[in-house]
Amino acid sequence: MLRMWTAIQSRLLSEEGASLVEYALLVALIAVVAIVAISVVGERVSTNFSEIAATL
Repeated sequence: MLRMWTAIQSRLLSEEGASLVEYALLVALIAVVAIVAISVVGERVSTNFSEIAATL
């Protein structure tokens, strides 16, 4: 039982896990920025196409 507890503790205190969490946060931030940018650009493109269609 002590051996298992020591293994769990060493995994929780490991520095390698911290870098994985940092990479996950970066990926999440990049995804949020990409979604916002795509939605803004998408609205502008939709407006432009609507104006072109109305003109035709």
